[in-house]
Amino acid sequence: MEFFSYMEKYDYEQLIFCQDKTSGLKAVIAIHDTTLGPALGGTRMWTYETEEAAVEDALRLARGMTYKNAAAGLNLGGGKTVIIGDPKTEKNEEMFRAFGRYIQGLHGRYITAEDVGTTVQDMDTIYQETNFVTGISPAFGSSGNPSPVTGYGVYRGMKAAAKEGFGTDSLEGKTIAIQGVGNVAYHLCSYLHEEGASLVVTDINKEAVKRAVDEFGAKAVEPDDIYDVDCDIYAPCALGATINDETIPRLKAKVIAGAANNQLKDASHGEVLHEKGIVYTPDYVINAGGVINVADELNGYNKERAMKKVETIYDNVSQVFEISRRDNIPANLAADRLAEERIERMRHSRSQFLQDEKHILKHRL
Repeated sequence: MEFFSYMEKYDYEQLIFCQDKTSGLKAVIAIHDTTLGPALGGTRMWTYETEEAAVEDALRLARGMTYKNAAAGLNLGGGKTVIIGDPKTEKNEEMFRAFGRYIQGLHGRYITAEDVGTTVQDMDTIYQETNFVTGISPAFGSSGNPSPVTGYGVYRGMKAAAKEGFGTDSLEGKTIAIQGVGNVAYHLCSYLHEEGASLVVTDINKEAVKRAVDEFGAKAVEPDDIYDVDCDIYAPCALGATINDETIPRLKAKVIAGAANNQLKDASHGEVLHEKGIVYTPDYVINAGGVINVADELNGYNKERAMKKVETIYDNVSQVFEISRRDNIPANLAADRLAEERIERMRHSRSQFLQDEKHILKHRL
């Protein structure tokens, strides 16, 4: 992979390599775009097969965070860190403190958070070296577990999708097939059940399925049968790429709206859904409740303020559908356009400010 060519193609700003021999730290920080504000994105620890694979993942994830933060209406850009190593066996305090010092050295250009392979405790360790970290323990003023907030955001986005698909945002009486009932989906189920929706659930974790059946009166099906359920809404809330050539012909839902990341196996599947008239709700727009919640910590966490912001996911999803109709493009491309248009508006606004500032400085000199 030619890193500079890739960075130039997608207009990345910065790629930082961090190493600490004593602790074994090998980290890559990718900063994609800071037009809207400092780059926010989590730290992932993973056993990458090659260093090149790690860099590529950091770059890809950082760009994704730019779009997610922009579409969520946050004044934050996109960045991401990957640490090369086994999160089960290779962590130590020195590693995360060294990494925290690297973040501090960026002077606020990048703010990190928990991600795959890292924990709240890891963020607490980083916090000993820098303030530019969110998702720390509640004892330090954090918001705590983001799953309930993310679930609420998905619920709000699902209502907007229902209005697009059925002409009303009421979910009462709707049959919703939920693939995966982990922490986020459990809270989503609670909101849906309270509104009077009928739930069909599946998960490889039988205890999670039983919990949904017992608490919400859900009907359980085997994992592969979820695609064949006669439902109004299909909610992918587990693994990515479940919307693909094999599953799309089996889906009976008019609306797709769920919490999972990377739901489309390929961008072309968004076009297929668009042609079939299925309302698809782009994942990074509907599942932004978690990042909205941790972003509020940067201003001193206020739950009421954060939840009010999470409610705007309804409006963000609606805007995606408006752009889709306006430009006659699939919803996944419309989501990208929503983010890109916001970034461009701000870039133009800030360039005008900077030009005026330069004009003033020129005359002072």
